[in-house]
Amino acid sequence: MIDQATQLRRIMQQRSGRAAVPAPVLSPMPMLAAKPTPIRAAAVTKPKLRSATVIAITSGKGGVGKTSLAVNLAIQLASSGKRVVLLDADLGLANADVLCNLNIPNNLSHVIAGKKALADVMVPAPGGFKLIGGASGLARLADLSESDRQRLVTSLEDLEQHSDIILIDTGAGIGPNVLSFTAAADQVLVVTTPEPTAITDAYAVVKVVSAGTPRGPVSLLVNQVKNADEARLVHQRIAKVAKQFLQVPVLDIGWIAADPAVAAAVRQRTPFILASPRCPASLGIAQLAARLQRGVGPAVDVNPGFFNRMSRWFRQT
Repeated sequence: MIDQATQLRRIMQQRSGRAAVPAPVLSPMPMLAAKPTPIRAAAVTKPKLRSATVIAITSGKGGVGKTSLAVNLAIQLASSGKRVVLLDADLGLANADVLCNLNIPNNLSHVIAGKKALADVMVPAPGGFKLIGGASGLARLADLSESDRQRLVTSLEDLEQHSDIILIDTGAGIGPNVLSFTAAADQVLVVTTPEPTAITDAYAVVKVVSAGTPRGPVSLLVNQVKNADEARLVHQRIAKVAKQFLQVPVLDIGWIAADPAVAAAVRQRTPFILASPRCPASLGIAQLAARLQRGVGPAVDVNPGFFNRMSRWFRQT
């Protein structure tokens, strides 16, 4: 028996001329509560803040007292409670260990070769800093294989988390070894003397380093001078030419007096700041450290650390 509603629907379909289409039968379905989409907390990885400031100490020519300055500066900075590491990065003619009267059987070459860990080659030095001996025979970092480069960078990265200041004593000149460190350092310290050849070579270093766009400023330290006036003239000479032809500033970081106590300490294989703490050269080192520390402190930025930047420089060469 057909109910009235069905009859009415058939009549309306016939009048419109359309074929009867059976109405779909909808089965009742229970309403399901929508499950909330799980929201995963974004993994917040805080950048690893580095705690060390890196200063590359370099020169245009040898014999200007660069390594001696680096060793004595490391001692002065360590005396203020800073955790200081000096990396002898003159990979051809390393001699910071000689100035400290240390016998270092292992150096960076053993780390690169995978024979020693960094802790095995980093030794306590006189005055309270840590010294990493240079790798004699590896004069050109750019000649190392990619795996050797990465091994070197990886082994040194931890230094930034366990140091306040890392001093890099580079080789003299404008070779790849020097650029590999100066291109990534927070500050570049160029050492010269009043000799014309040293001044010319110091300007060459400023020119090449500036072309590499260093992260930090380039400063000039004049060593073995008679007085402040002589040091000022040397700085003005280099800074004026650099500003005129390179459009880069060269900061005046200070000067160290010519002092016979320095040569005497070298012969004794003792840092002069320990052998003669009140001599003119030692007082100059103290003033240099004070100037540097006004701009040296635990890093609070999130920029890649020094050795990470150095690794990037390697990949570009």
